[in-house]
Formats: sequence, structure tokens, C-alpha cells
Amino acid sequence: MGNHFKKIAILGREGDPRVADPMKALATHLTDTGVEVLVAETMSLNLRATKIAESALADHADLIIAIGGDGTMLYAGNLARDKDVPLLGINRGRLGFLADVTPDEMLASVDHVLAGNFSRESRLLLEARLIRADGQNITAVALNDVVLQRRKTGRMVDFETRVAGRYVNTHSGDGLIVATPTGSTAYALSCGGPIIEPQLDVVVVVPVCPHTLTDRPIVIPASQPIEVRLLERDDTNAEISVDGHSIGAIFPKDRLLISSASSRITLIHPPGYDFYGTLRSKLYWGQDSRTRDDDARTE
Repeated sequence: MGNHFKKIAILGREGDPRVADPMKALATHLTDTGVEVLVAETMSLNLRATKIAESALADHADLIIAIGGDGTMLYAGNLARDKDVPLLGINRGRLGFLADVTPDEMLASVDHVLAGNFSRESRLLLEARLIRADGQNITAVALNDVVLQRRKTGRMVDFETRVAGRYVNTHSGDGLIVATPTGSTAYALSCGGPIIEPQLDVVVVVPVCPHTLTDRPIVIPASQPIEVRLLERDDTNAEISVDGHSIGAIFPKDRLLISSASSRITLIHPPGYDFYGTLRSKLYWGQDSRTRDDDARTE
């Protein structure tokens, strides 16, 4: 059986025993099968692996395996997005939707992948460009979402949205989420947004705690750019975050432009992957809530 990938990078929070143990087992297994394992040069675990700068992992790897939760997958995606390196996620988080392989299935799933028995899934990315009134531009790329949110104030923020140059609405509330299908099961879901099948080339625009109850989420084609402007209001204080990381404050004369990015992320899935099965598992669909509560108490 020939290996489909010759160089594989492993990422994860090594300080977490739930991550460190499977990381050691995976590195040993891959090395035994003839794969060159790559890890960050700052890795303190004693692994049979080649250490290189973390920022350069995607330059040398044929595949990145991220062990952890969706945060680890987002970080790995940030490294891989410009290099067209696929990602495989081993789930050691809680609710994660991106890392779909369980630790019990890890070695068997990796063997399937090495043998070429896997599927590829291309995921949409968003580019967020914060254009300051003074001409300064701040740009970032999101796999999950771009969020306008109030900060350091108990007051609502007022802002308006346009899609493809057409005025949509003037909003009052805590903010706005623009999410990819991948991000539709993250922050957007908790704000009442719909779950979007990952293969759809769309984004969802979700108001956060809107002052008007009729201000509802809308789904639009990813090809249509979105513009958001903050309006003047006493004690207005808001910021923009991309995949949970702040890129800076937004002011009334600034513009936030959100569009589909030129690059995409490729996820690798071993045999048996089922998006709807993942939803049933993570969201407990079809399960008796009383049984679920009993299971939670015994964990």
C-alpha cells in the first residue's frame, strides 16, 4: 500500500494531555508507515519528527493534520489557505464541526487517507477589508465569520448594510455577523441563523440582538459583496473581528467591505463522513433530551 501523502504536518496544543497523547500516537504511526512528520520548531514533545518554523509548515507539507477543536482547525486553515494544502481534523474539542474524526477512529482514518481513500471538500473563505477614513486599509481572511460588534459600552450600535451596492437595511443592536457555510454552525447559529450546507456558495448575514424583531438573517450569493457602515450615535464604540480575532475598531466614516476570497480551504474526509450525521451527533438531533442529560452527568 503506497502512501498518498509523503510529508504530513501535525498541529495541536501540546500542553493539553487530550491533544498530546494522540499527537504522540499519530506521529509514531505515520513514521512507521514511511511518512515524514513535520512539527513546529517550538514543539516540546519528544516526537519522531522534523522540526521547522510553524509559519513554514504549509510550504513543506502535503497534508496538515490538526488535533484539537475548531479553533485549532481555524489556525491550521490560516497557515494553509495560500498554499493549497488540505486539512484533516482530529476532534479533541467540545462542539467542533470542522474536526470530524474521533480519537478512536484516528489511526484507521489516517490509514484510509494515506491509501487515497478519502473525499475532498472545498470551503468558501471571506475577505474582510476595513477601509479607514484616512485611507488606511486592514485586510483579513475568514473561514468562519466576520463580525461587527459593540465594545466597552452598554449602548446599541447603529449601522447600515448594502449588498452589491444596493441598500438593504439600517440596523440597531449589538452587531452583525457575516458567515460562510462553515461559520453558519458557529456564532451565527447561536444568534438564530440557519445551518447552511457546506457546498453552497453563499453567505448568511445575521443581526446580533437586533432592536427590531423583524430584522432577520438573510442568505445571499457569495459573489455579491457586502458593505457595512457604522452610523453616528452618542457613545458609539464598535470593532471588527475575523474568526474571533479583532482587527480593530470601526468608526462612522469607515467602511467594512466583505467579499468572497480568491483562495479556498480544502478539507479531507475519510470514508463515512456525513455532514448530516455530524449535525445529529453535535446537536443531539433525534435523541431524547432526558437520555442526553443522563449521559452528560456520567461523563
